[in-house]
Amino acid sequence: MCANFKPLTIAQLQQLGLPEISFEYTDEIYPNYQLPLLFQSALGLEWRKVHFGMIPKWADDKSIALKTYNARNETLMQKPSFINAVSKCKFGAMPVAEFYESKYIDNKPQRWGVRRRDGQAFYIAALYDICQKGGEVIRSASMITMDAIDHPMMKEFHEPGNVKRSVIVIPHQRLPEWLNWRSPNIQPFIEGFPADEFECFHAPKAKIEKISPQLNFFD
Repeated sequence: MCANFKPLTIAQLQQLGLPEISFEYTDEIYPNYQLPLLFQSALGLEWRKVHFGMIPKWADDKSIALKTYNARNETLMQKPSFINAVSKCKFGAMPVAEFYESKYIDNKPQRWGVRRRDGQAFYIAALYDICQKGGEVIRSASMITMDAIDHPMMKEFHEPGNVKRSVIVIPHQRLPEWLNWRSPNIQPFIEGFPADEFECFHAPKAKIEKISPQLNFFD
């Protein structure tokens, strides 16, 4: 399941003709980090800074995002974390440069990346919501996933077995359709991305040197 990705770069944003992003975000995103989400409003395409991982109104705290960053399309209407957002058709897109998955080599997981061959950013289908806890307004979103047991690229990832998942990639030309979709039934968008337009590569995480005992405390 995708838990780590790099959001689009400024160059990729300009290439796609998207509005400027007025807030800062990290160049690598993990669950409960904040990321730029693209959605459609009455004014056109807009960005919102949201938590990676759905944080429903009933949740005790934001740590639930560590469990809700992926949302299976098959069970959106059955899961308490997602039912409010999907019932109200709150669909958005996470434009990413590349995302990471685990590939098992000799029964050991390795981090591999997936990106477009042409270097463009691509849109991952997302579900988002907004709630208020006390005086704080919380915006959050989850990637929507699909079965990938037959996908020529994504079937090679995740733990050995018959459960393989993939993010849903919205083709560039279908972005307006997706952002304006007004039905909880998103089956028309459930299709694997064209593997010949993407590439995967070994992407081990860079090791961070331990500089001091104080930093070691937080490892």
